[in-house]
Amino acid sequence: MAAIHEVLLLVGRLNYVWTNTESLLIYIIAHLLNVDKEQAIVVFLTLNTTRARIDLTERLAKLPATPVETRDSVLSIMDRLKQQSKMRNKYNHCIYSFDEQGEISSTQLMRLVEGDKDIRYGKVEQLDARELERLEAAIQEITEISKNLWAFIRSRPNFDERSI
Repeated sequence: MAAIHEVLLLVGRLNYVWTNTESLLIYIIAHLLNVDKEQAIVVFLTLNTTRARIDLTERLAKLPATPVETRDSVLSIMDRLKQQSKMRNKYNHCIYSFDEQGEISSTQLMRLVEGDKDIRYGKVEQLDARELERLEAAIQEITEISKNLWAFIRSRPNFDERSI
């Protein structure tokens, strides 16, 4: 079973890289809307969920006026970000079960699944070495997504380094 300090360190790193990466959507939104950073921040903060921010970014990229190269780049990056949001959501919206030694043994999702005649909740998954490797891989992938977002942002003709 996983040591609590190891899990908390990984979940903390996951949240750190996620927050930094998600905030880069401000620059993508600014570019796609052709507005300044301040205006894009207002749009970003008005949308209070990650899902809404990604949806907006994808929808803006799909507009006919968006160049194909921009559309393809943004949609590709958003697809990768959506995939990693599953891991982020899991660890931000779960409860942990502990073994007799006080170590974390599993996660339980706090989500209802309704059938025709029943309700199920809380999918339980073991928090073993394999799962910790998946968590580490998610952290690395989000870091790579962040690098790709920065490369895209810096490649835009209207990007001003002073606006960071």
